[in-house]
Amino acid sequence: MNMRTIKHILDRKSRELAIIEPEKTVFEALKLMADKNIGSVIVMDGIRYLGILSERNYARQVVLLNKSSKELAVREIMRTDLPKLSKNDPIEKCMEIMAQLNVRYLPVVENETLIGLISVKDLLDEVLLHQKDVIENLTHYINT
Repeated sequence: MNMRTIKHILDRKSRELAIIEPEKTVFEALKLMADKNIGSVIVMDGIRYLGILSERNYARQVVLLNKSSKELAVREIMRTDLPKLSKNDPIEKCMEIMAQLNVRYLPVVENETLIGLISVKDLLDEVLLHQKDVIENLTHYINT
């Protein structure tokens, strides 16, 4: 069986990304997340990837520090230090990085251009799909 890569996940999921500019307020970012029922947004300056803002950033850097989400700019709390994945990276590498850094989202970059975002949910879906494929293959093998 072929080694599963980030490309397998990207090929199945929507390439539409929720994007926000760094000057927008955290409140605007939260509204975008709520409207799209997602837990993070990509921070972009035009076509240049800058970072990720997640609900976790909000909870830890706004709520707990008693700051105002309507006054605070996204650039002030976005995460800029996340490693960037390649579409050719094995899924296991992505899982290891997420576990080591305790993060739920990682950007996927090709030729310095953001091409996608991988979430923990994407990884879980991939593992479940892989298990289903293995079971079907074993069942077919046993029955032939």
